[in-house]
Amino acid sequence: MRPETYGLSQPLRYPAVMIAGLFCTIFVPGAALFIIGLLFLSTAGTNRNTYPRRDPAATFATLSFIIAAASLIHAYIVRLSTELAVTTKRVIAKAGLISRRTVELNHGKVESFLVNQGILGRIFNFGTIVIQGTGGGTTPIRKIDNPLEFRREAMQIVDKTTGQVPGASS
Repeated sequence: MRPETYGLSQPLRYPAVMIAGLFCTIFVPGAALFIIGLLFLSTAGTNRNTYPRRDPAATFATLSFIIAAASLIHAYIVRLSTELAVTTKRVIAKAGLISRRTVELNHGKVESFLVNQGILGRIFNFGTIVIQGTGGGTTPIRKIDNPLEFRREAMQIVDKTTGQVPGASS
């Protein structure tokens, strides 16, 4: 079978059955700073008492736009460089562009998938998935889009490949 990328940065050795991405809330701080910059820009030039000096509203607007742009670019890079997939053989979680953190667990080593959601997470359908492996290792992946669906699908795949019956206790 030919390796597929499934939207990931590199091809997977095994076919991906489930892919998850980050929720769009990572863009909220940058968008809020951009709106603040627009508010400062709308008041720029209205104070005529600052004539020889620079208008402070214009300065704050410029700073807000620069910080907002940096925040939005950072969020975009984080969203592109975070990957979570369940293949027919293992669970893969990758995060980071320059310094990369990768966790790969064979299906036999996965004990459970925990989902943590706050009130906003329940409303907007995002949350943190914590993958617990045998031996006590945990891997949290924050701000995952549709975490309950991911957990359900991932557990079915893991149970199917390890020969366990879903929902059966051992």
